[in-house]
Amino acid sequence: MRFDDVPWRQIDLNLLVAFAYLYRCRSVSVAAEQACVSQSAMSHSLARLRRLLDDVLFERKGHIMEPTDYANQVAPVIEQLLDMVSDNLLHTPQFVPAQYQGVCRIGLTDYAELNFAPLIYDRIRAEAPHAQVSFVNVNRSNYIALSEQEKLDLVIGSITEPGDAFERQVLYTERHVCLADPGVFAAEIPLSLATFAQIEHALVSPDGRLKTQVDQLLASTGLTRRVTVASRNFLTIQRLLIGRRLVAIVPLKMAQLACEEAGLTYFAPPLPVPDFDIAMLWLSKRSMDDKNSWLRTLVQGAMSEPVQVAEC
Repeated sequence: MRFDDVPWRQIDLNLLVAFAYLYRCRSVSVAAEQACVSQSAMSHSLARLRRLLDDVLFERKGHIMEPTDYANQVAPVIEQLLDMVSDNLLHTPQFVPAQYQGVCRIGLTDYAELNFAPLIYDRIRAEAPHAQVSFVNVNRSNYIALSEQEKLDLVIGSITEPGDAFERQVLYTERHVCLADPGVFAAEIPLSLATFAQIEHALVSPDGRLKTQVDQLLASTGLTRRVTVASRNFLTIQRLLIGRRLVAIVPLKMAQLACEEAGLTYFAPPLPVPDFDIAMLWLSKRSMDDKNSWLRTLVQGAMSEPVQVAEC
């Protein structure tokens, strides 16, 4: 008989569970007790089983319900079916990082990808050597849609007010510094507030805007600045600063990379630019997922390591 030919609406698969208890216990009352149902309910299930399978199935002999030949024949099949449901549908296998062969999908803002992608990759591969890692570029405007579309496990970046479907955990607090070419500014560093306002500025702008909170801070002192170039890409700003009389306010970790890679220098701004948090986000519906929990612990551990901050 084909699957489509079976009148499934007339079949209650719970009857197979009743059969398993009856076959094991050889007693309607004991089977009912084991299955946590009333004796009348178990008797009703037995009557339905007899009609469904067109066999008496169990015959009373004294105080024992002895299975018929047909019951003995179908019992192994029913037990196998119930075991398959239990093992493959109802039982979630334990997540073991060392054995995982799937993909870890992590959304990173430009800042987070530049600074943390290698660290996260190394940590994942150290604990899950068979896993693959997919980094997806996200921002504040698209991370919600991409989390669903790309099935992201985590999102990392400066996202202060996550969507209602997300959980959020702050990883650390970042501070801002000024970044410039020491060969151009020479003895002027550190810059006075007046000089800072007069020189031209380069801006890392994830959303393309040419003004930030720095302009508001300057305005409160009666000063303005001139932003002559902006880019969404930090590496572009880094290259523009070399050999030019430009200054950029960037996160400390970005400045440290620029010191190592491009010979730039960083120093404290001449006005108090607020710090900002780098957070890890994930969909609330995945909070209890073993893989997601492992990734969150892994990322949090990597970010919590002490970082040596040296002026350059």
